[in-house]
Amino acid sequence: MTFEMKRLNSKDDGFWAQLDELLAWESVSDEAVGSAVRDILTNVRRRGDAAVVEYTNRFDRMSVASMAELEIPQQRLHDALARIPAAQREALEFATKRLYAYHEHQKAESWAYTEADGTMLGQKVTPLDRVGLYVPGGKAAYPSSVLMNAVPAKVAGVSEIDMVVPTPDGEVSDMVLAAAAIVGVDRVFAVGGAQAVAALAYGTETIPQVDKIVGPGNIYVATAKGMVFGTVGIDMIAGPSEILVVCDGQTDPDWIAMDLFSQAEHDEDAQSILVSPDAGFLDKVQASIERLLPEMERNELIAHSLSARGALIQVSDMAEAAKVTNYVAPEHLELSVEDPQGLVENIRHAGAIFMGRYTAEAVGDYCAGPNHVLPTSRTARFSSPLGVYDFQKRSSLIMCSAEGASFLGGSASILARGEGLTAHARSAEYRIKN
Repeated sequence: MTFEMKRLNSKDDGFWAQLDELLAWESVSDEAVGSAVRDILTNVRRRGDAAVVEYTNRFDRMSVASMAELEIPQQRLHDALARIPAAQREALEFATKRLYAYHEHQKAESWAYTEADGTMLGQKVTPLDRVGLYVPGGKAAYPSSVLMNAVPAKVAGVSEIDMVVPTPDGEVSDMVLAAAAIVGVDRVFAVGGAQAVAALAYGTETIPQVDKIVGPGNIYVATAKGMVFGTVGIDMIAGPSEILVVCDGQTDPDWIAMDLFSQAEHDEDAQSILVSPDAGFLDKVQASIERLLPEMERNELIAHSLSARGALIQVSDMAEAAKVTNYVAPEHLELSVEDPQGLVENIRHAGAIFMGRYTAEAVGDYCAGPNHVLPTSRTARFSSPLGVYDFQKRSSLIMCSAEGASFLGGSASILARGEGLTAHARSAEYRIKN
């Protein structure tokens, strides 16, 4: 299986335009998808359980009579946990332990301070009450998604986590159910698609309304999440998975080729990019790709992804590699170089940064500790990995002393009258000492 990945050179005229073209990705969501999702959301909002049952039977080829048949009991979760191979259970428990250890460091606490006149100012941090977790289902098994989304919610102190997972033809992964048992998901519903998002966002007779919906899904799920945002919170609307590897040319080219494969095997729109100042090394990686690709189970998918959206980019030096990286703002960034700690100082935009030759992105997907829910499609320029902070909200605290009210009231009055808001001004003025 031979093909040439795109080769770009930062010295060429039009390089940045070529890079823009490489990065461009238009969501496959179109008017037809949007219209279908709107209809589903409206129907579920109006008809509740009945609509969810109808859509589940239609889209997932089920034949259930009521929502009662679509709630997966806790006993089934624990049965799955007991049924999976011991090695899988141990791996899930190991990953969960590491996720908890890492995310505990993210937990924010309330704080306050008191000014000289006795006025107290501060911030109260509280967890969300109820969160909905969407997990892809059917033949696709993503227990890691359960762990990555549920653990930070648990650390934050969320009172209830309700999970939805589609079960087309009644098929559901034991590992997914086992993961739900390990992290203590409260309720699980065999529902997927836009109808699951609608049920979580608006609530039905059986599925409670949540405060935030997190977790990956197909284009119908992503479109639905975008439409219900505002009624509930969402984590993000994610695009295809992506990796950018910066290498100085000294890492085994087979390692780098496989790192590129690790994202390309996700789907045809996934993006894998290698940046290096060493043209000869880029040639070696291309050769490794051609040699290793036939061994891969998903070789056709990988080949399509690499040829359509992948690239080998030659830059002048590591400073320029950092410049290209910051422009791309990749979801996953590997710094496969001799001095990753020196290079990371120049990195401003990346979802997760894997430092050094021995740090494969894949360990971050499963068990390193940091979250694998990351900003895609250049959104790392302004957003962050999913974390405990996404399941906590902050309330400002203001408690004026009599002296403080008088002191602040004067300025508040002036500003309020400047805005033409007399009631605001007089409300503050009443508390000013004569």
